[in-house]
Amino acid sequence: MPVFGHPSVAFAQETPATALDFVLDRANELGPLRCVIVSLDGGVVAARGYHGGSPDQATNIKSASKSIVSALVGIAIEKGVIEGVDQKVAPILARDLPENPDPRINDITIGNLLSMQAGLGRTSGPNYGRWVSSENWVRAALAQPFDGDPGGAMLYSTGSTHLLSAILTRAGGRSTRELARDWLGPVEGFSIGAWDRDPQGVYVGGNQMAMTPRSLLAFGELYRNGGRNQAGEQVVPEGWIAESWRVRTNSIYSGDGYGYGWFSRRIAGQDVHYAWGFGGQMLYIAPDLGLTVVMTSLSDDPSAQSGHRDDLHALLAEIIGAVGD
Repeated sequence: MPVFGHPSVAFAQETPATALDFVLDRANELGPLRCVIVSLDGGVVAARGYHGGSPDQATNIKSASKSIVSALVGIAIEKGVIEGVDQKVAPILARDLPENPDPRINDITIGNLLSMQAGLGRTSGPNYGRWVSSENWVRAALAQPFDGDPGGAMLYSTGSTHLLSAILTRAGGRSTRELARDWLGPVEGFSIGAWDRDPQGVYVGGNQMAMTPRSLLAFGELYRNGGRNQAGEQVVPEGWIAESWRVRTNSIYSGDGYGYGWFSRRIAGQDVHYAWGFGGQMLYIAPDLGLTVVMTSLSDDPSAQSGHRDDLHALLAEIIGAVGD
């Protein structure tokens, strides 16, 4: 699979528009890639479809939806629906706790779930199929044996984000989808399409959510603008953006930092915060450049193992080089 490298001297002398076109033309070599949208200072400067994809074609954004669940938690805290990141989750989910649970279950906080530091065994990766085959996903997630202490090492698990969806539903008195429609409704261009639910009707926290690339871009622009929509209305608390991007732990696989539903890394000399979904569903924000980039890909291959995720990071580095001069 091709890997994007450093631009040549001749490339660096081209105009930004030509340079970006060159980068995006070469991106066609990435077989799984389906769409790239580049926004600079709030304006779309490029929107390309690849291999039958398009900026308007809905796709399953997979775990990139964890960043959207994080936004809903931040709004819920601002509205007083949830007390805060230090609130213990056991009392909210009491009816689904296992019998004679490990006492550490009483120490898990909202913040631990957001940062993947709950300590509970993972329900992602090889454990995902067994988890979603269970009769009650919330109970199954809470019944996982502890592989660490709450607040300890990162244990990436969709079960943690699904617990947040259940908490939002119970504390908010409405489904997570209804809360998203209400609370994120003021964001121009944002909408959620199909969204799966568990056997109890709780919308999946952090997976199985369909969005168009343009809609994902609208969400990214909301964060780039400090939580404000195009009309200047504060939709997500500005402080929540900073808290979500503050690194609390690191992936044992990539070393990238992780906050509240967002990864962070340096790319092409820039601090970049990104949402990442299985297969290569990416939302990148480089705040210092005013840059927001969406990339979507086939959703049936593990992008970390195939190298496609690294190719997308390298593609972003080329885009930064093209627009940053």
